[in-house]
Amino acid sequence: MEMFDLPDIIELNEFGGNFEDYCEAVYEIFKKDFVDSKPIYRGTKLRLKWHPEFQGRAYTFYHMTHFGNVEDERIPDFRRMERIAWPKPIIDDSQHQYLKVWRNIRRGLGGTKERILILHEKEGYLVVLDDRGDYILPWTAYYLRNPKEVGKKLKEYEDYIKAENAKKS
Repeated sequence: MEMFDLPDIIELNEFGGNFEDYCEAVYEIFKKDFVDSKPIYRGTKLRLKWHPEFQGRAYTFYHMTHFGNVEDERIPDFRRMERIAWPKPIIDDSQHQYLKVWRNIRRGLGGTKERILILHEKEGYLVVLDDRGDYILPWTAYYLRNPKEVGKKLKEYEDYIKAENAKKS
């Protein structure tokens, strides 16, 4: 199977350890990929979640670069930041045979959400899109920190494929 190559990561040490400069460079990549142009998921151009803004930037940027379950207490996640150039090519080329794509339902305080998940298995990297029916939002993207997490996502993918195949028979 043909591999799916990704752009190089961007590391803090490339900026002499200056976090502000690093964060600005990471944002510029995000801006180029999601604000100045828009990824296209299987023919649908993605919109962007802007509100609430975080430090004058789109809220999606905050979700793609920070970690935590309590929204106003999220902290910078260097693994997410390093890989900020990865979501757009993964979304644009989601039909590539190497990528695993499936849907799931998330229930929570905000109601029921249908999410599209795109996994780059070798890199342990997951992109999550929020399907709003008539449009799609990039929701988050993150590095799966250990093989167990990747295994859980692969099982979820395999269960989804089995269920979809069962619907067809």
